[in-house]
Amino acid sequence: MSQDSGQRVVNQVISGIYLRLRQSCTDVLPIVVVIAFFQIVIIREPLPNIGDILFGSVLVVIGLSLFVQGLETGLFPIGETLADALARKGSIFWLLVFSFGLGFTTTVAEPALIAVAAKSAQIAAASNLIDADPKSLQSYGTGLRYSVAVSVGLAIVIGVLRILKGYPIHYLIIGGYCLVMAITPFAPKEIIGIAYDAGGVTTSTVTVPLVTALGVGLATIIKGRNPLIDGFGLVAFASLLPMVFVMGYGIIIFN
Repeated sequence: MSQDSGQRVVNQVISGIYLRLRQSCTDVLPIVVVIAFFQIVIIREPLPNIGDILFGSVLVVIGLSLFVQGLETGLFPIGETLADALARKGSIFWLLVFSFGLGFTTTVAEPALIAVAAKSAQIAAASNLIDADPKSLQSYGTGLRYSVAVSVGLAIVIGVLRILKGYPIHYLIIGGYCLVMAITPFAPKEIIGIAYDAGGVTTSTVTVPLVTALGVGLATIIKGRNPLIDGFGLVAFASLLPMVFVMGYGIIIFN
């Protein structure tokens, strides 16, 4: 590689980093403006630990830039490539196995779910719903995580079948929320809030990119499917089914 070619590559990398950081700053700016407005105009007190806040903000911008770059470089291509390969192979069984495995493993590794499960265990112990010893806390939190992970895996399988068969998404979503409303009166009140939040925490940084890439990849390769119309919607199933499973988990644990 000549010196000029090497310099061009370096310039392209620097330009890409600059553009990504600028985009991240633009994304974070509205949050900073809102917080600053309320702190200065409404609360009228200086920010505590301003140095830590500024340092944390810099880390947020850098982390967001790296995360988005990682999605575009790695996770989206992986999901689309695997979906394309499995669809071309023509094996629905292995496609569904892969879909369940993808939903299950990404959910188990979801940082937001890990944090919510741990906090839920602590609150359940403080409310005397479970024993406060470490073994009980770990058992409750792990059971909650795996209940959500299984539900997300099944939700992705349902979403993939919808893409394969061409079922209208609104019928499945409406039916799913009717099921949520039907089971809510029978669930322990201590678990209902956690169940409703579980749908949100499962669809976070790890799960959403891979699941979306899977749906778009399938809709792209399957004849007669529109990536825009049929490729999206898997995340909705991944948000819906955990509510049912967590409430069911609560019925088993607390009753």
